[in-house]
Amino acid sequence: MVELGYALSSEEHRPNDLVDYAVRAEDVGFDFVSISDHYHPWLSDQGESPFVWSTLGGIARATVDIDVGVGVTCPIIRYEPAVLAQAAATVATMLEDDGQQFYFGVGTGENLNEHVTGDHWPPHHVRLEMLEEAVEVIRKLWTGEMVGYHGDHYTVENAKLFTLPAENAPICVSAYGDQTAKKAADIGDGFWSVGPQDVVETFEEEGGEGPKFSQLTVCYADDEDEAVETAHRVWRNSLLPGQLATELETHKLFEQASQLVTKEKVRESDSIVTDPDPQTHVENLRKFTDAGYDHVYVHQVGPNQEQFFQFYEDEVVPEFE
Repeated sequence: MVELGYALSSEEHRPNDLVDYAVRAEDVGFDFVSISDHYHPWLSDQGESPFVWSTLGGIARATVDIDVGVGVTCPIIRYEPAVLAQAAATVATMLEDDGQQFYFGVGTGENLNEHVTGDHWPPHHVRLEMLEEAVEVIRKLWTGEMVGYHGDHYTVENAKLFTLPAENAPICVSAYGDQTAKKAADIGDGFWSVGPQDVVETFEEEGGEGPKFSQLTVCYADDEDEAVETAHRVWRNSLLPGQLATELETHKLFEQASQLVTKEKVRESDSIVTDPDPQTHVENLRKFTDAGYDHVYVHQVGPNQEQFFQFYEDEVVPEFE
């Protein structure tokens, strides 16, 4: 059975609005929400980028029984893993007290967010080593024991977490290629991706277990031309090819590169659903379940969130109950 979620897009919405949308998603019948963790938006038209861990505290207090994930945090440069261990443990504790589950998604990050501290942006294989070590640090601190750690990338001196949930949050590792999917199977409690990526098969073949998350991006409007216009203005960056998304450093560079993405490319793309036919949305969601994902969350691009909620409440969510 698939659990259906709603994406809280930190790049597009102010923090109190994100809290309100989490409550609305719960009312609609979504099983979970997933919130993004960025320092910058990709495009200035997206317009926002609040600190996710403050927003998560608001969501924990405002919601009642919906599960919550962060998808995904990069625990290797902008954040020290010892600090993130405390942040994630606190959010998990707040949610657990109300019977909600927290999922901690982690990945190797994007230069757009991680360069802000002035540290070197390493190649992917080094970031993957750093991610493995960061996860090790986090797990050690989640034992509640006093931790001293001296690794290749991180040092922790006499650190002990006093606020911990009864059960640790699953650490779900993000992957888009086979190498990272293998590492996710080795160090993770679950898997995280965007789109119906077939590397989930590699994760499973390598012995990976736990929840498997992925995101469907849509832009719902009554008129498809309006949806295409909004998606092109706000989210055309998602159609950039190759490794540009992980390597470009500023939103200005993303804006320059995404000038190559036309409205027709958005309309024809398999990555953004702009068709208002509910069956198109249902069929696209089922592509994820067919690929092996059991947690699929929907990102509605643009400001038209309430119309999206009403459409999904009436036409789509009942198909997955």
